[in-house]
Amino acid sequence: MLDIINDAAQAYRGVIADDCWKEPYMPENELDSEVKNGVEFYGYENDKRLLGVMGLQNKGEVVLIRHAYVRTKNRNQGIGSKLLKHLEDITTLPVLVGTWAVACWAVSFYEKHGYRLVTPVEKDYLLRTYWSIPERQIETSVVLAGTKWFNQYSQIRKQSLHEN
Repeated sequence: MLDIINDAAQAYRGVIADDCWKEPYMPENELDSEVKNGVEFYGYENDKRLLGVMGLQNKGEVVLIRHAYVRTKNRNQGIGSKLLKHLEDITTLPVLVGTWAVACWAVSFYEKHGYRLVTPVEKDYLLRTYWSIPERQIETSVVLAGTKWFNQYSQIRKQSLHEN
């Protein structure tokens, strides 16, 4: 898994802010910590070779898609779509996805699958509530939500946006 994550994350090098990049992008102890914190990883294999991974983290009222990566040489073959569909199929909860704002390819991928960006106010609230990430990452990220989230929280959203 680490090989796939760190290979695929090279797409972020020189794109995300320099102060957000680290090498390796995900060290082994960070992956271990993510698993201990409830991220369940699912993989896509072909000929007994792992080509992609995607994590799902249950947060009670929502689930988060975490660490979605496909080997660089296996991109654009539908692997990410198959993993996402599988994760959507195994949960009944609303789905949220966080990614770097400048990762236009990632944002487009999720939008292609029916996810929509939440407002900046919602983004800040959701990232602080459901993720454990540094403030700098909150500043430079976006959150996309599936239809179920928008349907379930539409009244709350209207009320919240009215109050702000």
